[in-house]
Amino acid sequence: MRRTLAALTALTAAGTALAGCGGAKQTVGAAPPGKQNAFEQRADTIVRDWPKVEPVSGHKEALLPLAGADRPGVSARKVTVTVGHGACDARYGAHVRESEKLIVVSGWSRKKDDKKMCTAQLATDKVTLDLKQPLGHRTLVDAATGKPLAGHR
Repeated sequence: MRRTLAALTALTAAGTALAGCGGAKQTVGAAPPGKQNAFEQRADTIVRDWPKVEPVSGHKEALLPLAGADRPGVSARKVTVTVGHGACDARYGAHVRESEKLIVVSGWSRKKDDKKMCTAQLATDKVTLDLKQPLGHRTLVDAATGKPLAGHR
């Protein structure tokens, strides 16, 4: 019993001494940060390099160009964009990333089943996005093209 108590006291003292190592306060999270998806990477690039942004090359399901956007007022907390997607896509929607000067938006889609026949027909649908802050005078940018959406400068 004495040996156990002595060992426990020594371990507690060592742990207390080591806790101060480095002098910096450490925080522990539940999980490591996740890998950014294609939209998040693109939005970071646009926010960092704006206004010198090139369009993305090729077709990416996470970065579909938008067919347009409604023009809300500066106090609006919702933006409606027109997403172009394949007529046979199972799901579609839009991503949004807000910064101090920009609101970066992109369409996305998910295919149903690659094994079935489908036309290459384009469908468009409106998607309404909730903003964390009012639109204000921020520029609404299409992530795929890197350009401001019509009327949003």
